[in-house]
This record gives sequence, C-alpha cells and structure tokens, in this order.
Amino acid sequence: MNITLLPILAQAQIKGPTLYGVDVLWVATILFGLAALGVIVAIYAALTVRDPMAKRVKALNERREQLKAGITASTAKKRAKLVGQSNTTDKMRNMLSSMKVLQTDQVKEAQQKLFQAGIRRKELAVTVIFSRLILPIVLGGGSALAIYGFGMLADWSPLKKFGVFAVCTIIGYKAADIYLGNIIAKRTDAIRKGLPDALDLLVICAEAGLTVDVAFNRVAKELGRGYPELGDEFALTSIELGFLSERRQAFENLAYRVDLDAIKGVVTTMIQTEKYGTPLASALRVLSAEFRNDRMMRAEEKAARLPAIMTIPLILFILPTLFIVILGPAACSIGDAFAPGGAGSTT
Repeated sequence: MNITLLPILAQAQIKGPTLYGVDVLWVATILFGLAALGVIVAIYAALTVRDPMAKRVKALNERREQLKAGITASTAKKRAKLVGQSNTTDKMRNMLSSMKVLQTDQVKEAQQKLFQAGIRRKELAVTVIFSRLILPIVLGGGSALAIYGFGMLADWSPLKKFGVFAVCTIIGYKAADIYLGNIIAKRTDAIRKGLPDALDLLVICAEAGLTVDVAFNRVAKELGRGYPELGDEFALTSIELGFLSERRQAFENLAYRVDLDAIKGVVTTMIQTEKYGTPLASALRVLSAEFRNDRMMRAEEKAARLPAIMTIPLILFILPTLFIVILGPAACSIGDAFAPGGAGSTT
C-alpha cells in the first residue's frame, strides 16, 4: 500500500508553473474568484435598480420642512452653529472641545465642503475634523506597530521604514479631505456640463413669464434625470426662494454650495436682476453662449492632448505586439535555417 501511494504523494508535492516565483495556478484561481464576485455584484446591481431621485427628493423635503420650522442658514451665526442630531456626534464634539481643537473656521470650512459634496448634514463637519485627529493615530500607529513591533519589512533600510510610517500618517490626516475633494470634483464637473442647458431652459421660462422660483423648479424637474446634481441644486434654490425672507440669500446659498465660478456668475446676474430690474432673459442668454463656448474649448483641449497621451500605451502595448507579429515568422525561419540539421546547415 505504501508503494502504491508514493506516486500519488509525489504528484501532490509537485508545484504548478511559476512566474517570477509566483504560482500561476494560485493567481489564476484568485482572479477567477474575483471575476465571479464581480459578476455576482453586477447581477445584484442590475436586479436592484433604484430610483436615483428618491433620495434627493427626500432630502429636499427635509429641507422644506426645516425652512417651514424656521431652521434656516440665513445668518452667519446660524451657519456656524452645529445641529447635533446623534449621540456619537455630540461625543465627538465634546471631546474636540475639551481638547481645544474645534475651531469655528475649521467647522465652517468642513461644512462648506460637505455642502459642495452634496451632503446636507451639517453635523458631519465634526466627524471630518475628528477623523483628522483619529486616523493619523490609527494608520500611523498601526504601521509603526507592524514595522517596528512585528518586524515587517525587515529587509528595508531604516529610512524606507520611516518613509512608510510617514506616508501612512499623512494619508490618515488627509483621508477625509481627499475623499471629499474627489466627490466635490466629480459633482462640480457634472454641474458644469449641464449648466448651459439649464440656462437655456431658464431663458425659455423667463420669456414665458414664469417667476424666478417657479422657473428654477421647472428646470430642476426637466434636468433631474439627465443632470441630477444640477437639478438637486436648482430644486433646493427654488425651495429657499419661496421660504427665505431675503431672495438674495437663496442665490448666495447656491454659490456657497457649488464650487464653480460659472455658478457664481449666474448668481451675480440673478442678484443684479432682482435688485435693478434688468432683463433676465438677455443676460442668461449671454451667459449660456459663453458657457457653451467654454465647454467646447475644454473638449478641444482634451482632444488636442489625446495624441500625446496615447503615445505611452502605443509604445508599451501596441508596438511590441506589432514587432512580434511582423518579425516573429522571420526569426523562426532564420532559427530553423541555422539550427543543426536545418536547411541552411552544412554537412
């Protein structure tokens, strides 16, 4: 029995093919598992399609109820005040206040970033500031424990080890800002793309005799599907125009929530129109044409950069394959000709 089991054991101990010391079969198995997981996630996402406007409508209704109850952000004093709605946020705020690190300027800056990212909960500003204090300790302390405590990266030099520790600490401090900055950039780009169309619709509504708040609401409904971010902002502006005592404050809140110079230009135009009674349609038509030209110039700039960007993939992936296809048969023929016993060998 032992003799018959020896070949089986020998085959079991034989490893699969390796590439740079890595087992190819194990890598293929892991990739196959990841691909299966991706297919499952894609099927789940396709079967559980939700209305993208449901969450936005709920947030707008909450804002409408807040304005009805008198909880507005119309003054600088109320804007600086945090509305604590959870015990966790209260504990974070108390801890930061006891450590004398909760500054009003930081709270205002974090609140503005949250609004620009489309997050309406002002109390999360405390969470952003709290993450700047905790994440460096967690990531930096964890990396220091792994490197110096458990001996990871033992082959690396002390300078490289300290570099890893420093990078982990910096990432922990900047993690929340990087995350919010990414969301703000995507949201701002989406709003920039839909702004010319929104201004054209505003011109049509203004020429049709609709009031400003009704025009904003109408444009929000029309653009809600194509440009949900811009529709969300215009719907919120329409609500504030109907409830705030000063209409100027509603336009200023729009510029406060969107980090875009074009929106600031629209807000300035709307405020001047409200103050001096200048024609709204003609001013918006000029702005719309200007923004369309700006969008076209940005697209032409990206198209002009495309040849330079495609140079690196062309050199790394396309040219080597092309050389193999063209020169491969010739190299095989030359190798066969000079091989022992080949057509070109001498006897």
